Amino acid sequence: MHSPPPPPPSPTQAAENDAVAPLQPLLDLITNILSLLLLSSLTVRSFVGRWQILRTKLVSLQSSLSSISDSPHWSENPLLHTLLPSLLSTLQRLKALSDQCTLSSFTGGKLLMQSDLDIANTSLSNHLHDLDLLLRSGVLHQSNAIVLSQPGPGSHKQDLVLFIRDIFTRLQIGGVEFKKKALESLLQLLKDDDKSAAVVAKEGNVGYLISLLDFHHQSSIREQAVLALSIIVSANDESRKIVFEEGGLGPLLRILETGSMPLKEKAAIGVEAITTDPENAWAISAYGGVSVLIEAFRSGTALTQSHAVGAIRNIAAVEDIKAALAEEGAVPVLVQSLTSSSNLAQENAADCIATLAASGEYFRLLIIQERGLQRLMHLIQDSTSSIVTVENALLAISSLSLSDSAARILSSTTSFIIQLGEFIKRGNVLLQQVSSSLLGNLSISDGNKRAVASCMGSLIKLMECPKPVGLQEAATDAVLSLLTVRSNRKELVRDEKSVMRLMQMLDPKNEALNKKFPVMVTAAVLGGGSNGCRKRLVAAGAYQHLQKLAETEVPGAKKVLQRLAGNRLKNIFSRTWRE
Repeated sequence: MHSPPPPPPSPTQAAENDAVAPLQPLLDLITNILSLLLLSSLTVRSFVGRWQILRTKLVSLQSSLSSISDSPHWSENPLLHTLLPSLLSTLQRLKALSDQCTLSSFTGGKLLMQSDLDIANTSLSNHLHDLDLLLRSGVLHQSNAIVLSQPGPGSHKQDLVLFIRDIFTRLQIGGVEFKKKALESLLQLLKDDDKSAAVVAKEGNVGYLISLLDFHHQSSIREQAVLALSIIVSANDESRKIVFEEGGLGPLLRILETGSMPLKEKAAIGVEAITTDPENAWAISAYGGVSVLIEAFRSGTALTQSHAVGAIRNIAAVEDIKAALAEEGAVPVLVQSLTSSSNLAQENAADCIATLAASGEYFRLLIIQERGLQRLMHLIQDSTSSIVTVENALLAISSLSLSDSAARILSSTTSFIIQLGEFIKRGNVLLQQVSSSLLGNLSISDGNKRAVASCMGSLIKLMECPKPVGLQEAATDAVLSLLTVRSNRKELVRDEKSVMRLMQMLDPKNEALNKKFPVMVTAAVLGGGSNGCRKRLVAAGAYQHLQKLAETEVPGAKKVLQRLAGNRLKNIFSRTWRE
């Protein structure tokens, strides 16, 4: 009993197995059949209009085949081992049809013949497209064109461009195995050379790469394509614009909605990157993307959640989308993200909450109702939080503090007030400015003001900083708030460095600083009428500086000077009476 014959290899497998098989006899056979078809297309008696269209394409095909045979290394390209047999099959089928159409009387079914001619016409168009793509790529002019080697880091840009074109040629023309290997080469290039993504976006066919996200493609191909797109779209503004203009956002959102978990993770990266550009972010609503992003957070992995929240953060800045965020339940999702195990998710969520809280009382109340304020306060005191997360959380708290209910909670939470003092002493400039602003604006109890008295020296120092805009005013307001407590006034004047800095700021020779700020602080120090505070300021030179400032009519200087002078005269008269 004979065993059944093995199944014939697929076109792609045949191309790989016969990569070195001679192609010249095959090309000669194709050329002969093509010549016969060009002649018979002039003598057909049936369906003349359709054959005129076919003849135009046959002439183009003859030109393409001539260009291929003129290329020095055409026979080394593995794609032709797939293309030429398929082309031969189409031409043989077309020759059989032409024989029927040249008969004096056509006796077959007209509808069937029309259908067969249309199918052959479509196949011929596809062959022409593939051959044209192969010719334009330039790879047929390279030796060893079976697979071009990946250019090294120091290679010429033209070598990189040629390699990219070769990848996309194999990607578009080849079968499944060619596509997989082309995608592997593309991903290896993107991984090894972080600058190559911008060149791929410009020189490769991004639109075709996007088309591989369709669900009729194998999952492995789709996964590789999504990963490649997520890298390309994250490269720079230009590559992000190209992917968006080629229609990448919609397919990425579909993957994010219905794809497997690995696909969703990569799609979320791409969606976040595209929406980084405000001009692209608005398009999310056109695809129903708000609900997709929210659901991706609810059901996704930690990585998917992080980038989904990042995309929500990006679109939250678009005014028209804010209403949709509220309707779709984005606020509970964002507040929940603050407790995520992912630092990136916490960072993005806090940033988004800050944006929404700054947009109006409606969102502030929603966030407070979801206990977002308490979670934000926990974040800024959590030692595991990243510095960016802390910054975003504090900005969100600052916006929420505009709501009366939030302001009451913040003002009465001693641990929060103490944390503000720590930020003022040891934080970066952003944390110092926001913390100063909060200390100056909240209605803090005297006990809490005494608890953060140690940050007054840092606040005085911040008053000397002209940048960023608003820092001097915020620091001044915070100092003025703390100086309403008598013990804090005494503590400030006992700090020689702070008093010296205050005098330097009052000095008229120091023209870089707005004098109203140190004048206000000096007035606050004298506000309680403490003779000890007055003496220290006079001894440090405040009287002379204020005299000059009063002469130049600096606001408030004359009044503070009168306090200093009034106290001096009062003490003189008191001493004379006792004597």
